[in-house]
Amino acid sequence: MRKTGSFVIPAPSEPGKIAMYSPAFYAACTAGGILSCGLTHMAVTPLTLSNIDPAKYKSISSGFGVLLKEQGVRGFFRGWVPTLLGYSAQGACKFGFYEFFKKYYSDIAGPEYAAKYKTLIYLAGSASAEVIADVALCPFEAVKVRVQTQPGFARGLADGLPKFVKSEGALGLYKGLVPLWGRQIPYTMMKFASFETIVELIYKHAIPTPKDQCSKSLQLGISFAGGYIAGVFCAIVSHPADNLVSFLNNAKGATVGDAVKKLGLWGLFTRGLPLRIVMIGTLTGAQWGIYDAFKVLWDCQPLVVLLLLLSPLLLQLSLQRCNFGNQQIYRVVLWKLRKQ
Repeated sequence: MRKTGSFVIPAPSEPGKIAMYSPAFYAACTAGGILSCGLTHMAVTPLTLSNIDPAKYKSISSGFGVLLKEQGVRGFFRGWVPTLLGYSAQGACKFGFYEFFKKYYSDIAGPEYAAKYKTLIYLAGSASAEVIADVALCPFEAVKVRVQTQPGFARGLADGLPKFVKSEGALGLYKGLVPLWGRQIPYTMMKFASFETIVELIYKHAIPTPKDQCSKSLQLGISFAGGYIAGVFCAIVSHPADNLVSFLNNAKGATVGDAVKKLGLWGLFTRGLPLRIVMIGTLTGAQWGIYDAFKVLWDCQPLVVLLLLLSPLLLQLSLQRCNFGNQQIYRVVLWKLRKQ
């Protein structure tokens, strides 16, 4: 067995297993990133909406109540399509390129220095991957924030994207790229470096059994625990930039100076922080759990993997079908009323 980061990868000689740094290995990392980021970010859309206006949504429970009263059940998932597609693209680049850059920088450093300065390798690899990942995410994030923060702007991505481009031009989709880098690069550096270190410490000091002898369920549990702890640190370091991105995408023509003046430095660092810690901790833990579970499934259940990859598309198609059915029912009822 050979170890890379937090994963124990079977040697190429083992039949039916992924060869280290092979095309199948990078494909598994990329596909795992799609699921771990796309599905989890879509699932916490209600929490994201509650975090938009902390003065209005003072707690999670009361925020859900206000949201349900004002917008109904559909309001809980407003903007879910750009969230799903954007963070799926980001996850693919984040995890796939992280493994690529981690090997690339390790090869440059050489075995001795790569082992000695492995944390720096984790930091450099994750930062490089996130630069690329955010270019993929930024247009979807811009539309998502506008849909979520301005009721009536658009129903989702299909009508929101052309409306956004018409209003601010195609380059307007990347207006928040630099603040997005400011939020996501520190977040991802903390996410990968702290996770790798925390999991290593858990296996070294808390688990008496070597990792390759632990059950899969125990390994996945440790991945979730390590991810949750890492997520708390991630939330703290990325929170000011998160508030900045939300402000810039919500206010047409706003600048960083406008955001600092409006929110204040204290507000920039603390506005909505407790909710973000809960959300990001859970989110990051779930992402690492899904990512590790996916890599296990990739080896033994390829059909299940295919269904998981298709699940976002199947979900969107089913919701569109339900929406079409509701429209047909509405037309029939309207026709009946007119006949009376």
